[in-house]
Amino acid sequence: MKLSRRKEIFLDFFLVFLFAATLIRPYFKAKYTDKWASIESTFIADARFLVQHWPHPQWQPLWYAGTRFDYIYPPALRYGTAIVSKLTGFWPVKAYHFYTALLYALGIAGVYFLIRVGSGSRWGAWLGAAATATMSPIFLFMPRFRGDAWMLQPQRLGVLVKYGEGPHMSALALIPIALGFTWLALEKNRPWAVALAAIFSAGVASNNFYGATALAVFYPILIWAFWITRQEKRIVLPAVVIPVLAYGLTAFWLVPSYFKVTAENMKYVSEHGTTWSIWVAVVVAVAFAVTTDRLAKSRAQRTWGVFVAGSVVFFTLNVLGNFYFNFRISGEPTRLLPELDMIYIWGIVLVLRWMWNQPVNLTRGKVTRGIAVVLVLASFYTTKGYIRHAWHMFPLWPDYQSRVEYRVTDWLHKNMPDARAYPTGSVRFWYDTWHDLAQLGGGSEQGLLNGQVEPAQWETNLGPDPKPSILWMQSFGVDAIYVADKQSQEVFKDFQYPQKFANQLPVLFDDKLGNILYRVPRRFPDRIRVVETQKINAAKAVRFNDDVENLQAYVDVIEKGPDSAATSVREGTDAMRLHAKLEPGQSLVVQESYDPAWQAWSGGRQLAVRKDAMGLMIIDAPPGEHQIALGFVTPMENQVGRIVTMGTLFTLLGLIGLGLRRKERRA
Repeated sequence: MKLSRRKEIFLDFFLVFLFAATLIRPYFKAKYTDKWASIESTFIADARFLVQHWPHPQWQPLWYAGTRFDYIYPPALRYGTAIVSKLTGFWPVKAYHFYTALLYALGIAGVYFLIRVGSGSRWGAWLGAAATATMSPIFLFMPRFRGDAWMLQPQRLGVLVKYGEGPHMSALALIPIALGFTWLALEKNRPWAVALAAIFSAGVASNNFYGATALAVFYPILIWAFWITRQEKRIVLPAVVIPVLAYGLTAFWLVPSYFKVTAENMKYVSEHGTTWSIWVAVVVAVAFAVTTDRLAKSRAQRTWGVFVAGSVVFFTLNVLGNFYFNFRISGEPTRLLPELDMIYIWGIVLVLRWMWNQPVNLTRGKVTRGIAVVLVLASFYTTKGYIRHAWHMFPLWPDYQSRVEYRVTDWLHKNMPDARAYPTGSVRFWYDTWHDLAQLGGGSEQGLLNGQVEPAQWETNLGPDPKPSILWMQSFGVDAIYVADKQSQEVFKDFQYPQKFANQLPVLFDDKLGNILYRVPRRFPDRIRVVETQKINAAKAVRFNDDVENLQAYVDVIEKGPDSAATSVREGTDAMRLHAKLEPGQSLVVQESYDPAWQAWSGGRQLAVRKDAMGLMIIDAPPGEHQIALGFVTPMENQVGRIVTMGTLFTLLGLIGLGLRRKERRA
């Protein structure tokens, strides 16, 4: 019995998914691997924190002296991993690998889906999906990355397994599915396709911003391809509605301040763009528009070709332009190498289809078909090493408790569970994988709220003089510094001068294997201080990393102030209970990053909360003994965003229902 086109696509999609899942089967059940330098640790730690503080902590008190939990990272991977962990009982590390493996395999099937609906070719879709799962065309002209791929494993698998780019690869997996449903929505009046395109587009952004950046480039290329080849005004409505609905789904977390904080923090994770790059991009865009207008206007059969050609042109300009000529508009373009790989496969399949479709009754047609067959066979011949060793790409490390990353954090958990520490290197990455432990750094610089923590870390890692480093630590209420020397098992060895604290600070822990914890002297254990209001107001912001003058002045205010020991007790992630006795002219400093959403109350009266020179909180209260409730109140932008998201969900349900009713009427 011949299947309908829709059932055929569903069946093929499922079979491609099984094929891709089989190639990476061990990763679905992997716990700890040997990739201790990987940043996957920070995502695992983030998911574990969420499991521990389910369902939605608004504040992350463990990283960067505190920051908004939503700012740390888009929510899909952290919630997906946490949900898998809660439903299955998997450790968060295994749940993370299961989630990312599931999305990885789904992404290979997504390539089949997009090529199938875009080109109409079943064998072209199978070929594109199989190639995406097994090879990387970029290795042909980027030897540096070819040499980094054992057995020529595909680039997207390498960055997932070796470098921990789980969020990016999960977002990449959803891109072709989002584009496939967008194609169906633009092709005909299909409300259900509009809804699904919006859902998967929101899924891309909710996993990773580099994936969202790639989708933001793909989307206008696809709209242009439809417009120039079909000249139909009706595509304008779905073209506008899809991104609007996609944002509506993310509005509960992707609030205006999120954009602002992320944009400000880009300086920590990427270089600035260049003006000449913008002008080159404009010229290329105009040239592409003019060329496609001449070659494809009102030719519907060329829609797929225009989309693929545009993707090849603009991603090549961005990624290879950056690699060879430092072309840069924003971000780090080489992070989009897996997208470029996928695009080149689309382009190669398009060319192979053209070669195969040449008239077979002509000599040229026979030759081009023969060349196409040889190219396909030669390409897949290069994958024999990867396919033979596909299940060996995930070397496990069952004895994780022997690692320094575990041993140091376990010691702190047992001996100083409430302390804020300064770990470095791979210990910093894995610091919160097993326990709730506060640290000055964290796992996602894009999400930090208090910019002062960055120069504190730079100076401590790179500066030769111990004094400014100690002052930075005292300023932020840090009790311990972890230092790894050259013999340590720790991977990165961030300290340029690992001996600088010797004979300067008392040793808390020394395993004689190159791992030392030093104690930072602090007057009182709690991260709260009674201070002279006039002096804290006069404290000046630090001008440069080793600005000992302003650092010392600030530390004198908080460590040599009134002899009044205040106390703080954390009540969950979003609240603290403070006790302090204030004299006239005194205020309270809480060594937690300031955010306007923090509010304080005492005796039924709201107190003023403001920011000090270190970006920490000052609470102004009248003289007397106070029990102060300090709480993080849901910001108005998030409250509005939740309403927008709920409204969007109802709209999507309406669109899907409308599509089903139309289908019933046609039946």
